[in-house]
Amino acid sequence: METWAQQNEMTEKNNSTQHYEVLIELADCLASTGRYDEAKQHYEKAAELDPDAANPYVGLGVVAFQKGSMEDAEIAFRVACRLDRNCARAYAGLAMVNQQREHYNEAFEMYLKCLELENDNMTALLGLFQSSVQMGSFDKVIHYLQVYLDKHPGDTSVMFALSALYMKDERLTESQKMLKDVLVLQPENKDAKNLLEEVNRGLSQHSQPGFVSR
Repeated sequence: METWAQQNEMTEKNNSTQHYEVLIELADCLASTGRYDEAKQHYEKAAELDPDAANPYVGLGVVAFQKGSMEDAEIAFRVACRLDRNCARAYAGLAMVNQQREHYNEAFEMYLKCLELENDNMTALLGLFQSSVQMGSFDKVIHYLQVYLDKHPGDTSVMFALSALYMKDERLTESQKMLKDVLVLQPENKDAKNLLEEVNRGLSQHSQPGFVSR
């Protein structure tokens, strides 16, 4: 049978947990509406309540990033990674910092780490796409976009990104098919129409003896 002291300790622990969750939820809401200073205060209070939790530091990193303080953002995201080696959002945050600094190789690796933990993280998928375009390296991002579409068929933004990568990787037939699928879902998508015209021109130019489409 629990003693009064044990019951009191459990009650205090539950109250602390609930307070922590409320602080995180409120801070996330404040950050999403651009009230970064208030959000920072709530994340800091949450970190005091649970010093071993990664989420408050992810939040602090996001706030610092949005305010343009890349050094503070990097520190916060690294603390989150140290506290939780499987925190996908923390790796995505570090990737965003590196991408902002135009350190594309480091950003690419951090986005990959994030996707290994959470393969449908949209922030990481789009960041990986942007970094790959800068680096001219497409195989890995193509793989992750394909994995995402297997789980989320019909996501036209990812379909368009994948078709663009197919084109850059000279896989014109695959790009053409993907763009046609986009236009079935979004017949008025001007970007898809323009890219399809470019892909069709490429296929036409390469449809000569000796050319093998990838």
